[in-house]
Amino acid sequence: MSDLDQALNQAIEQYRRSHPASERIHQQALGVLPGGNTRSVLFFDPFPPYMVRGEGCHLWDADGHRYLDALGEFTAGLYGHSDPAIRAAVSEALHSGLSLSSHTEREGLLARELQRRFPSMELLRFTNSGTEANLMALATATASTERRKVLVFKGGYHGGVLAFGQGGSPVNVPHEWIVARYNDLDDVHAQVSPHRKDLAAILVEPMLGSGGCIPGDPQFLHGLRALASETGALLIFDEVMTSRLSFGGRQQLLGIRPDLTTIGKYFGGGLTFGAFGGRADVMSRYDPRRPQAWQHAGTFNNNVLTMAAGLAGLKHVLTAERLDALNRRGDALRAKLNAMFERQGVPLQFSGLGSLMQLHPLAGTLRSADDLAAADDRVKALMFFELLSRSVYMARRGFMALSLPFGDAECMRLEHAMTEAVNARRAIWPQSAPAPALEKSANA
Repeated sequence: MSDLDQALNQAIEQYRRSHPASERIHQQALGVLPGGNTRSVLFFDPFPPYMVRGEGCHLWDADGHRYLDALGEFTAGLYGHSDPAIRAAVSEALHSGLSLSSHTEREGLLARELQRRFPSMELLRFTNSGTEANLMALATATASTERRKVLVFKGGYHGGVLAFGQGGSPVNVPHEWIVARYNDLDDVHAQVSPHRKDLAAILVEPMLGSGGCIPGDPQFLHGLRALASETGALLIFDEVMTSRLSFGGRQQLLGIRPDLTTIGKYFGGGLTFGAFGGRADVMSRYDPRRPQAWQHAGTFNNNVLTMAAGLAGLKHVLTAERLDALNRRGDALRAKLNAMFERQGVPLQFSGLGSLMQLHPLAGTLRSADDLAAADDRVKALMFFELLSRSVYMARRGFMALSLPFGDAECMRLEHAMTEAVNARRAIWPQSAPAPALEKSANA
């Protein structure tokens, strides 16, 4: 057994001993949920912590540990926990009734706020998640173009049944996929060339999110816009994660107008939400006043709690100034952490933009999922447990998403904890001087 294996086993055993209540709850869940789990991304061996409370940017687990929440509910927790304005809006909605069997005024008001941020969403419709939004966008594109081929990217993630990491998922929906390399227009054109007349859609994240926080090069994304226009396919920007990089998402930063946009996560104010929208000539096919209108149902698409929470968040909390400040803090934190890794001589880096970042046990520039193949997952696991023992909670895979309450003091605390973790395991980390890490801002 290597020193790294021994160190990881020790860290896992320490975690197990300090979380008996979480282990007990997990054991109870095993009898009714496969692996005690109903959301795969949250699971890790030997068992995940079970959280019981959140406030601001802090979490408390069933064992009484208090954590700095650097995960931010995988970007959905942008507002932090229990923002007062959102909590008041949800309380008011509860008082008025949960299921009203009809339209309410809030849905149009929320749609207007979203359209104000994303002018490319000339018309839009709500769903219950980002996964649903992407499913509906693809259905819209294939119905509109009467074509079947969909271009996606290795490492891309567009929902639980639209995952393209590690060769794809056996439970993916059965569209006719063309899978190309991210940030590689030559590969895109080579893959698409035999299918240009059959291409219905190009579905792309402006930055790979779950695939490693790898930003799309502006030239690459503009090239996809040109390809869609040339072939008559619809360009779909999945901004479920990247929408938080500016008031109008990354499409605003890059000056790209997609045909369709999908969003979700925090736009529901912390409740389940998704939306898809775009060109009026395409989206108007869902207008029920039209003969043979396309159907799009969903009992909870306009549920009163999400409408209330989402509207309160956009109108009273998420200003452009606060969002820009958060992304500047994220850029600064990522730069400091990467500078620390370089000083310490360890081949670690955080990639990402703004308030989103991902730890990689690799040196050098990262441009596609292929560049991550050499990563040693044990290094990320050890860093995860080391930070958890220092009361910092991030994703087991090394992902972090800062929330609005995550201020300068919290950034300093995280930097200190990570520096301690690097020093505590100095004899374990691979020792080589990394090349300068990928550094970009949300405005890149």
